[in-house]
Amino acid sequence: MADNEQQTKLVDDSPISPVERRNSLEAHLKHRPERSELVDKNILPASTAAPGLQAHQKELEKHMLEDKLNDKISHRPDPEDLIKEGVLHDDPRTVAQDEAAKKYEEAIEDEYAKREGGA
Repeated sequence: MADNEQQTKLVDDSPISPVERRNSLEAHLKHRPERSELVDKNILPASTAAPGLQAHQKELEKHMLEDKLNDKISHRPDPEDLIKEGVLHDDPRTVAQDEAAKKYEEAIEDEYAKREGGA
């Protein structure tokens, strides 16, 4: 029974003097990593904004990136234009539809073969 208590008691709850506590804190603060090191390790955000504003800043950056990508997508040429320019040989939308139809037909044939073979 005493062995169980010693094994489960992992935290030292003995009292510590204020001087030892202060010395321990000072020792830990001396070895504290620099802010730049924490930013490099992605522990702290790179932003210098107030912590209360960092969430809004991150959301704003996300929306700005979203708007930028939507703008680029809206100016993207259609597959028909790319075929005319010789960049594409076939319309990728029809190729994907043809492949999907072929896979579907093969799956149906396999299912029929299983049923006929199992019956």
